[in-house]
Amino acid sequence: MPDISSTNLITAFSIALAAGLFTVLGSGLVMFSKTPNPRVLSFGLAFAGGAMVYVSLTEIFNKSSEAFGQVYDKDKAFAAATLAFLAGMVAIALIDRLVPNPHETLDPHDPAFQENKRRHIARVGMMAAFAITAHNFPEGLATFFATLENPAVGMPLALAIAIHNIPEGISIAAPVYFATRNRKKTVLACLASGLAEPLGAVLGYTMLKPFLSPFVFGAVFGVIAGVMVFLALDELLPAAKRYSDGHETVYGLTSGMAVIALSLVLFHF
Repeated sequence: MPDISSTNLITAFSIALAAGLFTVLGSGLVMFSKTPNPRVLSFGLAFAGGAMVYVSLTEIFNKSSEAFGQVYDKDKAFAAATLAFLAGMVAIALIDRLVPNPHETLDPHDPAFQENKRRHIARVGMMAAFAITAHNFPEGLATFFATLENPAVGMPLALAIAIHNIPEGISIAAPVYFATRNRKKTVLACLASGLAEPLGAVLGYTMLKPFLSPFVFGAVFGVIAGVMVFLALDELLPAAKRYSDGHETVYGLTSGMAVIALSLVLFHF
């Protein structure tokens, strides 16, 4: 079993918690500002998507292969990492199929909101909160384990997830605030969803702790890489394109990759 210090555990949990709390920031954008700037939102979503894809394929997948390399020869280790990667994509696809993650609109003044009664909108908000919370569990687990093994990998991934959590917070806050006009309930709804990430980290670590080994770390990192790539391609980039009015998506995507690439280079020195 790998040597894990209490400092690493605290750091990993703190980063997962911080990333989850960015969901609350989305509620502030709904309650204290006018409609979010769609071009800025598009850039931010694409930035997070680029960061997730880059760090998953260049760092987390390699960590999976390296961990499996302590159990198998090089070729078998790469094959095992690939299988774990594909398993992660299949797993999150099944979650997404069973509990779709809604991102229909971010504007509480949109006609789609105005045409419905507040009771219905409140129900939509709660459904959105439930769906996003379900998706936050694997994200929290991914952030935690990536940071636990190497903060240089976990922190860029946490940054990408944190950016991704802002529009998720907006997706929850917009219908809840429109229906209730209650800031406290709106913030609490976003907070509950955001806390699913550190909860997912704790539950995941608690369940896996007795079995931690190079093989388990290899499997976890491979699955994490698959989950993150799927989320980026299925949620972040399509949403970024939807709010784009030009080249914000490609600029955000390449900027996210470039920033994460440079940060990883600096961490390696």
